[in-house]
Amino acid sequence: MKSVNVAELKNRLSAYLSFARNGEEIVIRDRNLPIAKLIPFPAGDAGEDEILLVAAGKMRLPIRPLDAAALWKIPTGAVRSSGAVEALLRDREEEL
Repeated sequence: MKSVNVAELKNRLSAYLSFARNGEEIVIRDRNLPIAKLIPFPAGDAGEDEILLVAAGKMRLPIRPLDAAALWKIPTGAVRSSGAVEALLRDREEEL
């Protein structure tokens, strides 16, 4: 892990971004006190559209791949079929 003072980081930002792009973490210091960490962006197999959404703060990349088998095992609520039809008919009547 590299460490750099703010002034050096400002002077050689492109070089430190290259280090991060290659997987290195960089501790940023202000007057030798650590204040932040520059870490690589784990884009993985994300597409360009997904990366733009992440950059805009509208999406987060998943920590691990989706386990579809586990997803289908999550218990869900149940509604009697007649109750669902009655609720639908009441909703339609309210809209008229």
